[in-house]
Amino acid sequence: MTALTILLVLVLLLVVFGLLFRLQILTSIFSGTFTRDIGMSNSVNAILMLVFLVVGGAWFAYSFVENFNKMNPPIASVHGHQMERMFWITMAVIGVAFAITQTLLFVYSYKYQHKDGRRAYFFAHNNKIEVIWTVIPAIVMAALIFAGWKAWTRITGPAPKNSVVVEVMGKQFNWLVRYPGRDMKLGVVNYRMIDAVNEFGFDLSDKSALDDFTTNEIHVPKGVPVLIKIRSRDVLHAVYMPQFRVQMYAVPGMPTRFWFTPTTTTDEMRARLGNPKFNYELACNQVCGGSHFAMKATIIVDEPDDYQNWYAAQQSFSQKNPEVLAALKQKPKSLVSQSVEPTEAKEVAPAPLAASY
Repeated sequence: MTALTILLVLVLLLVVFGLLFRLQILTSIFSGTFTRDIGMSNSVNAILMLVFLVVGGAWFAYSFVENFNKMNPPIASVHGHQMERMFWITMAVIGVAFAITQTLLFVYSYKYQHKDGRRAYFFAHNNKIEVIWTVIPAIVMAALIFAGWKAWTRITGPAPKNSVVVEVMGKQFNWLVRYPGRDMKLGVVNYRMIDAVNEFGFDLSDKSALDDFTTNEIHVPKGVPVLIKIRSRDVLHAVYMPQFRVQMYAVPGMPTRFWFTPTTTTDEMRARLGNPKFNYELACNQVCGGSHFAMKATIIVDEPDDYQNWYAAQQSFSQKNPEVLAALKQKPKSLVSQSVEPTEAKEVAPAPLAASY
């Protein structure tokens, strides 16, 4: 306690001495006796401003060109082209504005560096300039927002009736994937039933859940709309599929959704990239904890016939885990009746592709 008191006293003394020194300078300025030698440092800093503008701009341009392909993976969805176009239009607008403002900032810093005897011109106000730099950005921003709103409402709105439905649930630190069975409905889930085996919380007292199945990787058919129903079991995650230009938050307690149509199979993309080991990826791009880096899942885009064969070969969760169904029958009815179904899960899942062909 004594040491802390001494430390506080020393800090207060430094503050007092600083204020006294500042007061002395202000007194000298008002009395006209204060002078300061600018020296060469001001000119050096002004020149360095221009050097930073040129060198920094050149380095940015080189880095952008060198890493362009890494930042822009090939597009493999129908809506991805529109999203890409909107992105680059936005980047062009803000890029031009950024280049102009930063160039003026550094050039003006050099041009209007301090010189003895030169006084700054005081420009009080100009209504025309105020209107121009307020109205033009407002119009541009409104146009960009309107275009984005139209695209966003379409891809997050009702999916086509022939969509394949996949439910994805994020948890620390992996993705759980569920498909509806041949009854074309996702069954209800109950968080009270979640355990090491029943990670999704299947409530097998609901007949619609009996034929639902889970997988370690996501399979979707080429050329068919895919509706991704998204949930989180614990913290905020994000469903991110870069090649499909898909990104949507997985929010605890708030189901979200996103639909897209894949246009390129995994084999076609491997041939296109010349990389036989390529796989589409579902990643979490929200830092969700210590093992966030491990939240990845493989996405396989199949030809429609291959997808049908894969779908038909899947076993339901209840078939793989008969002990879960047996244990449920032994539980008190009062517990079973408390099953909770998320809002999104109440929707009837459209027919799987295997049933629509």
